Amino acid sequence: YFSMKIQALQICGTGSGVGKSVIVTALCRIFLQDGYKVCPFKAQNMSLNSFVTSGGAEMGRAQATQALSCRILPHADMNPVLLKPMSNIGSQVIIQGKPVGNRTARQYQQKKYKQQLFLKVKESFNRLKNEYELVVIEGAGSPAEINLKSHDIVNMKMAEHAKAPVILVGDIDKGGVFAWLVGTLELLTKKERSMVRGIVINKFRGDKTL
Repeated sequence: YFSMKIQALQICGTGSGVGKSVIVTALCRIFLQDGYKVCPFKAQNMSLNSFVTSGGAEMGRAQATQALSCRILPHADMNPVLLKPMSNIGSQVIIQGKPVGNRTARQYQQKKYKQQLFLKVKESFNRLKNEYELVVIEGAGSPAEINLKSHDIVNMKMAEHAKAPVILVGDIDKGGVFAWLVGTLELLTKKERSMVRGIVINKFRGDKTL
């Protein structure tokens, strides 16, 4: 990938809980050990518990851990949109480390509002891109959620903005990983599929010869 002179690499998953956060954390440390100035990024995260930076800003705990794996201080730009669930249908919205109010899922998914959020996302990412040699981006959930794709700001739309090749992660421990991977790729557009450069089958605990 570095022969391609990329500035970002994106890790997407076939769903939630497949291990994206751990893969990004590991890659951050590996790239650091290889001599690169690297940092993590996740455009939008949902977490009940946040990490508070030295400057008093809130961000996702996973991105704070990933920053530590890069041996850098966590910064709110690494997670510009954080959603803290307040109920089954609503969340507190935190933008670039600062709470801006509560919104229901319907209010949050409005196209105009998501467009405004994506401006903030790009602003944070661009600052990191200018400071670091490589940004390792984590997606959220699945990039193939066709009911959410029209206002996506965290998966393939983010990868497209970052000009980042995408690695797709699937969890074999849950069963059905091959259908999950193929189904995800089939639901992507042709352009999006061309951005996927590799697949990681995660959480395999069996005999590799099988």
